[in-house]
Amino acid sequence: MSNRLDWFSIILYILLVAIGWLNIYSATYSGDTASSVIDMSTMYGKQMIFIGVSIVLAIVLVSVEAKFYERFAGVIYLVSMLSLLGLFLFGKNVNGATSWYAIGGMTLQPSEFAKAATALALAKFLSDIQTNITTDNKDLVKAIGIMMFPALLIIPQPDPGSALVYTSLFFVLHREGVSPLYLYLGFMAVVLFALTLIYGPLWVILGICTLLGFLYYFMNRKKKRIKLYQLAAVIMVMALYSYSVNFIFENVFEQRHRDRFSLWLRLEDDPAKLDVIRKTIGYNTYQSEAAIGSGGVYGKGFLEGTRTKGDFVPEQHTDYIFSTVGEEWGFIGSVAVVILFTALILRIIFISERQKSPFSRMYGYAAAAILFFHFAINIGMVIGLLPTIGIPLPFFSYGGSGLLGFTMLLFILLKLDSNRINEWI
Repeated sequence: MSNRLDWFSIILYILLVAIGWLNIYSATYSGDTASSVIDMSTMYGKQMIFIGVSIVLAIVLVSVEAKFYERFAGVIYLVSMLSLLGLFLFGKNVNGATSWYAIGGMTLQPSEFAKAATALALAKFLSDIQTNITTDNKDLVKAIGIMMFPALLIIPQPDPGSALVYTSLFFVLHREGVSPLYLYLGFMAVVLFALTLIYGPLWVILGICTLLGFLYYFMNRKKKRIKLYQLAAVIMVMALYSYSVNFIFENVFEQRHRDRFSLWLRLEDDPAKLDVIRKTIGYNTYQSEAAIGSGGVYGKGFLEGTRTKGDFVPEQHTDYIFSTVGEEWGFIGSVAVVILFTALILRIIFISERQKSPFSRMYGYAAAAILFFHFAINIGMVIGLLPTIGIPLPFFSYGGSGLLGFTMLLFILLKLDSNRINEWI
């Protein structure tokens, strides 16, 4: 069995986990007293224990019969959803979110395991011979329901960052033949929202009318006629949406959300007030950018990051762990980490494409989508390109639940891949 495992993926996993631990060590080590790397009184010690448990979990996952994951995907999903529901009764509140179970002196975050469970359930449903999401809208709605149900349970905790991760699974539907129109509409909605906040609805509508006017002209020249009433309907819908943005922004969003958007989109005209927002609501990102920028090309060296040692970046060992990479390892080290993540995600896509079983293929797409979403959003957040939504960097950020959840996501796929020569369709 071991010779059938994709060792290239395993090596990438080991490298990412090892580099992640080194950065957690640097971000949390005080330097006052020497202690063991498995000292449970330190965060790097706890993370080393989590790594050991993850290795055991990986061995167990690849030792289980591959058909188990397909046969019991529904049961795993049900248990996972019940664990999310149980938080409303037995959950522990940490930093304002009831997202954890307290087990002895440890905490467990079920939303991290729900990602693999949802990927399994979605792959099971889509691979059913009676399911056809390209021709049957009911099947499409059911697939979306499987994807979004955990998100609906996670949002009230509240943990909107973890809930957003499930939107990445729309890429699985697209890969299985669903029109990319859903992705385009979602992307356009986000772009229109941002543009309306920056320029106002009037200028946005004028821009839309101009672009659609050119489209109408060129399409008609190529004999691909667009009816005027269709064009008018599109403009009307976009206009209504654009004019609703300010109402949503002022009446639906909380002040902290408005401040984050103001910081991200530079909506505040007063530089002094914008700087105040940047140093309060956007303090984490502000310090993270400063830490990364201070690293230069080559970095300050391991354990030599002055901002890391000075605890300038809050939560640096969790969501902002990449700022430690930037400060101590510099641009070169940061690029190397990005290359490792990119290589792993591309390898997962390659593994998915070579599967004979539709279930294994779809699960692989889901795993790639979830990892890419975490990787892209976290790094975009840390360097200030995206607003702060609070999701960890896979295999890097401190936390047992996250590391175990991502290990589960990856090694279930590696087990399915190792069994592909025995699969038939």
